[in-house]
Amino acid sequence: MRRTRAATLGAGLVLIGGVLVLAAMASVALGARSVPLSTVVDALVAPDGSSDHAVVLELRVPRTLLGIGVGAALGLAGALMQGLTRNPLADPGLLGINEGAALGVTVALGLLGLSDPAVYVWFAFAGAALASVAVHALGSSGRSGSGPVRLALAGVALGMVCTAAASAILRVDAQTYDRMRFWLAGSLAGQGPDVLVRLAPFMVAGLALGLLLARPMNMLSLGDDAGTALGVAVTRTRVLTAAAVTLLCGSATAAAGPLWFVGLAVPHLVRGVVGHDQRWVLPYSALAAPVLLLVADVAGRLVARPGEVQVGIVSAVIGAPVFILMARRKRLAAL
Repeated sequence: MRRTRAATLGAGLVLIGGVLVLAAMASVALGARSVPLSTVVDALVAPDGSSDHAVVLELRVPRTLLGIGVGAALGLAGALMQGLTRNPLADPGLLGINEGAALGVTVALGLLGLSDPAVYVWFAFAGAALASVAVHALGSSGRSGSGPVRLALAGVALGMVCTAAASAILRVDAQTYDRMRFWLAGSLAGQGPDVLVRLAPFMVAGLALGLLLARPMNMLSLGDDAGTALGVAVTRTRVLTAAAVTLLCGSATAAAGPLWFVGLAVPHLVRGVVGHDQRWVLPYSALAAPVLLLVADVAGRLVARPGEVQVGIVSAVIGAPVFILMARRKRLAAL
């Protein structure tokens, strides 16, 4: 029975991988500018330097690869946070971690003039880590402890403070504001291949570390005492999970800006299919989230042609109903 289930879930991973390939193909082929499919294929196989080929190779391909990396990072970060805290409302955007990372990037760009992604990503890491600590402290204060809704409210409040602070910094420098206004809404557009090259090592490190934590997180799902009895180093697991989430959220936010609900909706939907075994939840979330992000990005390009709607806005439209449904459930305390 276990072998049959494992084979079924393994086949599901392959299927989602295939869907991700299709979403990536759509992201390369479709956009605000109409490019025939044959031209897209020619650009990938035998580029000739024409303007259409330049659009495909210099804009859409890097944008697609960035969407895959950012989506995988946010999906896995959300699954890690929800699994560790046993809080179904845990999400990098909803708990203010993405906004903390965005504030760090804004400080680096707006106040210090640091424009190298390999440099300002460290400010994103610092902002994400500080926001995580602050939300936990705010959500855990008081006699009632840190319930799911309480943490979510603390995260939303902190996120609003970070967003307001970032906006205040950008008002000082109009040039930086023009550069970052789409980024702050959450966008895959306007980032060159150099951004992906500089940030990919951090994303890969976070993804590898997060996936390696599946087994100890399964043990911790039974509670800290049970996890300790089963041989799990609870403190080390929490520290490593926090490190993975910081790497994932910091690099993703530095690349695409603060994106809401991707890390909330995808792991929740994945658990409805594969159950609560983190050995499957984590890789499924890492593959399914980029599908959602790329589909949202393509939809944003098509609905407002010849302009486009930022992917952060589209993903919020998709994820907000999921959050509302989850918040209305009576039993939110445990996964």
